[in-house]
Amino acid sequence: MTHSILFVMTGADSWTLNDGSKHKTGFWAEEAVVPLEVFREAGYAVTVATPGGVRPPVDEGSLSPDVVGSAERATQMRHLVDTDPELQDPISLSDVDISDYDAVFVPGGHGPMEDLAVDTDAGALLIAADQAKKTIGVVCHGPAILLAATGEDGVNVFSGRTVTCFGNAEEQQAGLADKAPWLLEDRLTHAGFKVTLGLPWTVHTQADGNLLTGQNPASSEKLAREVLHRVKKLAEQSA
Repeated sequence: MTHSILFVMTGADSWTLNDGSKHKTGFWAEEAVVPLEVFREAGYAVTVATPGGVRPPVDEGSLSPDVVGSAERATQMRHLVDTDPELQDPISLSDVDISDYDAVFVPGGHGPMEDLAVDTDAGALLIAADQAKKTIGVVCHGPAILLAATGEDGVNVFSGRTVTCFGNAEEQQAGLADKAPWLLEDRLTHAGFKVTLGLPWTVHTQADGNLLTGQNPASSEKLAREVLHRVKKLAEQSA
């Protein structure tokens, strides 16, 4: 039996700021590439899904050698982003059957703040994954997708759960907090989530049942490995 991870990714290449201007963005490369490498190394297939099945756009800033750590790693990550078959030809969120997957993983970048946060298909997918007790891993700005998971009563299905995310202090230090139409930490808190944060830019993950979250790009690998560990443990229990 092939084990498979569903990557839910943004289709937005810009983020609308509070003055109406567009900030070029997309997904943050490390938050997709590193988990992809972790899951594939473990023998898991990966399927990418986006709103409308559009190719997920990468935030060019996330492929800078200064950000990535070296020119060699930047080139390597660029190659994967530009050639990976799953990233080039995703399926549409509306076509996802959650029973086909062992887990859901949501990379961040500011893109999810623009589309996944208000995408009804994304919200319905997460609700279905939660009801099926699937492992859900979400990193950095990816937890914006949780805001779309409202039930028929208008209440967020995940409200009350403990999560982490890209914090206000990190957004401030990154230089976009004052221009942002809303901040993720604030919006999640307002929606009833309990938000835990480590020091800015340090590795921090949070688990609450089947919902696993990571604070920032540096947390991507640890989160992916925690998702993998939980999926394997569940597979062993059901064997």
